Amino acid sequence: MSWLEILILFPFITSFSLLIISFTEAQKKLVALWGALVPLPISLFAWVGLDHANFQLQNIICYSVLPGTNSEVVLGLDGLSAPLVSLTCFLCPLCILAGWQVIRVGVTEYLVSWLLLEGLLVAVFTTFDLLVFYILFEATLIPIFVMIGIWGSRLRKVKAAYQLFLYTLFGSVFMLLALLLIFAQVGSFDYGVLIASNFSIERQLLLFLSFFLAFGIKIPMVPIHLWLPEAHVEAPTGGSVILAGILLKLGGYGFLRYTLPLFSEAVLFYTPLVHTVSLLGILYASFTTLRQIDMKKAIAYSSIAHIGVVTLGIFSGNLMGLVGSCVLILGHGVVSPGLFLCIGVLYDRYKTRLVRYYGGLAQVMPLFSAVFLFFSIANLGLPGTANFVGEFLCFSGCFQSNNSAAVLACSGMISSAAYSLWLFCRISFGTLKTVSFLQVADLNRREFFMFAPLVFITLWVGFYPKPVISLLFVPLSCILELGF
Repeated sequence: MSWLEILILFPFITSFSLLIISFTEAQKKLVALWGALVPLPISLFAWVGLDHANFQLQNIICYSVLPGTNSEVVLGLDGLSAPLVSLTCFLCPLCILAGWQVIRVGVTEYLVSWLLLEGLLVAVFTTFDLLVFYILFEATLIPIFVMIGIWGSRLRKVKAAYQLFLYTLFGSVFMLLALLLIFAQVGSFDYGVLIASNFSIERQLLLFLSFFLAFGIKIPMVPIHLWLPEAHVEAPTGGSVILAGILLKLGGYGFLRYTLPLFSEAVLFYTPLVHTVSLLGILYASFTTLRQIDMKKAIAYSSIAHIGVVTLGIFSGNLMGLVGSCVLILGHGVVSPGLFLCIGVLYDRYKTRLVRYYGGLAQVMPLFSAVFLFFSIANLGLPGTANFVGEFLCFSGCFQSNNSAAVLACSGMISSAAYSLWLFCRISFGTLKTVSFLQVADLNRREFFMFAPLVFITLWVGFYPKPVISLLFVPLSCILELGF
């Protein structure tokens, strides 16, 4: 069995063992944690072992779907998928730790959902068959739907879960119709065959819209974003972490992996439209953060603003913008989970996320306040953090192709940055709102070790992004050559 198969199957095997073997609750948590942790060093080893100068798919595994035919499912890894696989394997154990003391009902089902989600996400990023990608793309909805609907924090959790499911399913129906149209012409879903195929401009325009709707809802873009704030507010802390860290990134990955190389002429035709929608998303989400009273919803709208910067970079038409979008995807996949974990720490103690109930926490929780300050300034793109590298490259790439859009996007991000600082000051400074705050301890050991690797990665990518950029350079150059 290859390491790639172990990477995908190990979480599934662990989840199956939780269902058939009788463990105590504490043992189940430890087994699930180790089941989610074991793929992490394997994914890092695979990342380090990649040949950065090789533009072809590496560590390839082929499975024959129908014996006696040429139909095969291809799994593999390249410089674009390897960081996302490692990010998935890194965040899933943190999500399990986030619910370590909070989840007390349906513990087995909760842990099994996390392990299944990790295996599905790793499979999504390593498959190079369009139909299998679509199936796995949809399958990831099931565990997160269950998590929000069962272990959500408020009475509207079922509504939020259905919103997430129906919005994504709506866009995916059009993508499925596009897949059928592609198969009718090409006769295959293999990525290599699709790259070598030529679609007429009329067909490209139609297929692009279908893919754009599916990936645009997933990422999400304004005005098809309404499911995201509700899902974040109602989800448990781990659910918000995986939504912001990985699940939203499936849309950006889909744009880069499939939309740009397959529909190159349509990409050029629709680029002004995408820039317009991205700018509207940045401006709308940035100003909307200023009127939020729920901390989770504010961070969710801040994420939508950052996603607008990502799509500007993806459709900038140059290598700098593409590299910037990928770095920002990774940076946001670390910083935003850090913020949601901070809110989770507060909610676990005080059972509210409304800003007006907080103030003066720096007096009783100095370590937490320092961590919250770090992720707040990282979220606004302070130099030396991962978000700064990604945003700087995205804006630079966008400026080369559309300088007006770049200027408007930069100005729109100011209000989001202002809210990040305002939110931190409202929570950490001033007078204590209730006496009960004096009875609550600062970060415990489990929470400290949740935040420490997130802080390290944010600073590492911020100060030394070369390993990430060098890994992305070759695959993104190939995508740029195919797409533009």
